[in-house]
Amino acid sequence: MRRALPLLAAALLSGCTLQPLYPGGSRSQVSQALRSISVAPIPGRAGYHVRGALVDRMGEPSGPVRYRLEVELDDRITGFGIRLDDAVTRERRTLRARYRLVDAQRGTVVLDATAGSDAGIDVVGSEYATVAAEQTALERLSVEVAEQIISRVALYASRTPATP
Repeated sequence: MRRALPLLAAALLSGCTLQPLYPGGSRSQVSQALRSISVAPIPGRAGYHVRGALVDRMGEPSGPVRYRLEVELDDRITGFGIRLDDAVTRERRTLRARYRLVDAQRGTVVLDATAGSDAGIDVVGSEYATVAAEQTALERLSVEVAEQIISRVALYASRTPATP
């Protein structure tokens, strides 16, 4: 019975179709595609953080620019958890992005999608502490949204044939 378990496990796993997204590491088709993307400027404080996270993860374009990534953000803070004296006790910061991957030579949109995340914030007696929590939430949300964008662009790149 003990010998049958490894054989059974091997038989079950042989039908698995999972594949790494970055096979070959930095020389993979996906890594090269990510390094050929120019990230357009994104206005606002949230834009600064999202663009920084995108460039940190993908890197600056090395060689010719194949794609341009355009991102539009919607950053909102909504109060809820209202007490009897109308004071807000909780806030939700929501960061949503609509992004487009544009073929740099043809000017056509090859990917148009959205990404987003939100975070809860406790409103405390200190206004400074609340503002600091809002900024920390924005920084964290910016990284999360950038990761979602990169994952979707990498998936697109893995399914798109590389050009010579």
